[in-house]
Amino acid sequence: MRGTDCMQVRVLFFGMLKDLTGHASDVLDLPEGATLADLRNHYEQTTPALKRLAGSLAMSVNQEYANPDVKLRAGDEIALLPPVSGGSGEIATYPKRDKQVAIVRGKIATQQVLEEIKRPEDGSTLVFEGVVRDNTRGRRTLYLDYEAYESMALKQMEALAEQAMVQFKIRDVAIVHRLGRLEIGETSVLVVVASAHRAAAFEACRWLIDTLKCTVPIWKREYFEDGAVWADGEPFPADIAKAESSHSRRLASK
Repeated sequence: MRGTDCMQVRVLFFGMLKDLTGHASDVLDLPEGATLADLRNHYEQTTPALKRLAGSLAMSVNQEYANPDVKLRAGDEIALLPPVSGGSGEIATYPKRDKQVAIVRGKIATQQVLEEIKRPEDGSTLVFEGVVRDNTRGRRTLYLDYEAYESMALKQMEALAEQAMVQFKIRDVAIVHRLGRLEIGETSVLVVVASAHRAAAFEACRWLIDTLKCTVPIWKREYFEDGAVWADGEPFPADIAKAESSHSRRLASK
């Protein structure tokens, strides 16, 4: 039974961390006042392989990136995040609205999204599709499987869309990422940018896909004839706190 000075939090694992820990989620009892660093240290003790990855991991609290010194509260949802990759057979449909941001499991309907975003005042509409290729560093790829911390990924994608519209003075943007099994040649991610001028559209589109690939919590697993591996992720930007700390408090798991 937990003591009165303890609190309980939920912990999520994604990508390669699921394989290392053996589960996708955990419930952890922590002393009041415990930090993210304390939680990280607990899992390093139970899963020593995590310690070797500490410099490349990020952490979040309630779907927001957080630094190791953040104090936790009862009921918090914490995620340990490896570097991100980057993302039914029915065609997905999208509501007509200003910023179309979606995570789907069906085929991405590029033409539908393009037609919905275009307006008479646009001088350019730029489309970028990330497509599953048939090889990685000389190995033949059979297919990919994408997973995400979906609620956090959607928040991050919405924030990117908002920032791009302000930063590049574009009129509208759509970002769609697909999850699940993708075959060779299928679209995994779509970015559409509408703008009065082509220069702004090109700059915004490049910034959106590059930033998405290293900040939005989406991971891919590559399947080959001789096995499967989690794809090497893009390093987290410097402004996203890494899971590094000198704390070493011992904690008890439920």
